Parts: sequence; C-alpha cells; structure tokens
Amino acid sequence: MMKKLLLLLAALLLAGNAAIATEKPVVRLATTTSTANSGLLDYLLPKFEAVCDCKVHVISVGTGKALKLGEDGNVDVVLVHARESEDAFVAAGHGIDRRDVMYNDFVLIGPHNDPAHIAGEQDVIVAMKKIHAAKSRFVSRGDNSGTDMMEKSYWKTAGIGQSEIAKAKWYVSAGQGMGEVLMMAGEMRAYTLTDRATYVSYRERIGLPLLMQGDARMFNPYGIIAVNPKKYPDINYRGAKRLIEWMTSVEGQALIAGFKAGGEQLFVPSAK
Repeated sequence: MMKKLLLLLAALLLAGNAAIATEKPVVRLATTTSTANSGLLDYLLPKFEAVCDCKVHVISVGTGKALKLGEDGNVDVVLVHARESEDAFVAAGHGIDRRDVMYNDFVLIGPHNDPAHIAGEQDVIVAMKKIHAAKSRFVSRGDNSGTDMMEKSYWKTAGIGQSEIAKAKWYVSAGQGMGEVLMMAGEMRAYTLTDRATYVSYRERIGLPLLMQGDARMFNPYGIIAVNPKKYPDINYRGAKRLIEWMTSVEGQALIAGFKAGGEQLFVPSAK
C-alpha cells in the first residue's frame, strides 16, 4: 500500500512539473482601443505568439490609461498613439526602447445631410469651427485617449474653450472607446473624430459617411514602448523587447501593411 501511495505521489509531482513546464510566459500589452477595435491585434498577435511561444494578454484602453498602466508597472509594453505623451513617458523614466511602428490618419465623419457643411473641407480647424457654429451634435471620446487629445487640440487651435463645449447640449463626452463612440454617433446621427482604421471596420454598422480628411494635422502615428525594467525589475522585459523587435521587423511590418478591411489598407508601417 505504501509503495502504491509513493508511486501515486511521484506521478502527481511529475504531472505538476509537466504542467508548470508547459505554461507559456505572458507578455502584458496595454494598447489603444483602435488597435483592438480595428481587428489588427487579432490578426497580428497569434502570429507573434507562434514565434515567441508565449501568450500576449491585451488591455485595450485609451492612450492615457495605457501609459498610466505602464507607469504603474501593471503591464510590460505599451502600443499607443500620442507622440507628445509617449516622449514624456520615456523622459520620466517609465519606458525605454520606443520605436515607431505604423501610422494612419484621423477623419471626421457625420450625418449624410451634413448640417455643419464640412464635406470636402481641407482644414480640420475650419471644420471644427463649422460644427461649433452649427451646434451640430458631436460625440467625443472624452477618455484621455490619443484621439481625445487630438480632438481637444483642434478645439483649442480653433479658439473654442473646453469649458464652453463641456457645457454645450450638442456636445456629448462619452468616456468610451472608439468602437462604442462610433456606435453612439451612428445612433445619434452625429459628428465624431475617429481614426480611419476603426471607422473602416465599423462603417457598415454605423451608416455614417466620411466627410473630412487629408489635413496634415490629422496624421496619426503609433509607437511601441517597453516599460523600464530598472523601475520594475519583475516585468517581462524580455517578452516586451521581443514584441517590439517583431512588430518592427521586416515580417511584422509586412503583416501590418497587408492588414485590410473591405479591401482597404488600414495602417502604414513606419519602423526605421
């Protein structure tokens, strides 16, 4: 009986060790809702996971929240789109190894009848002034995301204060991700600022046309940054670095270039 018990215990220990051995290391990625809502990560990450023999856990939030997760050491790597905030994150010692990954652009969408008459406008600041003058319904991210930061910079340049629009009945601050905001704008037949990739992915569901694009100020670059291992020694810096290297490699960049929705390329690779 004792011999059988010892054999059973040995078998359980071996099984436990085998289970531990087969557990894959986890890379925690905080990223913007646009990379998730567009379907890009569902397309890219399984390919990376096959190469690294790891698992990427994605936290999809606005850029501001993603950087805060990195600052607090709650993730290993961030993929975001707000260059000024990214540079401040690195300068403060929260992140290292920042690399350009890709870019697309922001666009203004709205109802077919276009009450603010922004269709065909070439200047995004003029377009925002027209929306303000018409008091046309506008849905804002309101979540300190990269898109939200860009929208607020347009209002500021247009000379329209945040305190004014925050009180306006026509202005809706959703505090939601890009996909949710697009759905709200579709239901309300409202204007909103969106990244092109998420818009193309949601276009058929929301029924709102693209009205304004092409201003150089609507350029939307994305960067990837590892959380600083000197600040948080327990993070998976090795996994973060592998993801950065893969995303900016010839293979990763080719996959980004090949990602399409409705036959339209959503991101342009930009690694140097």
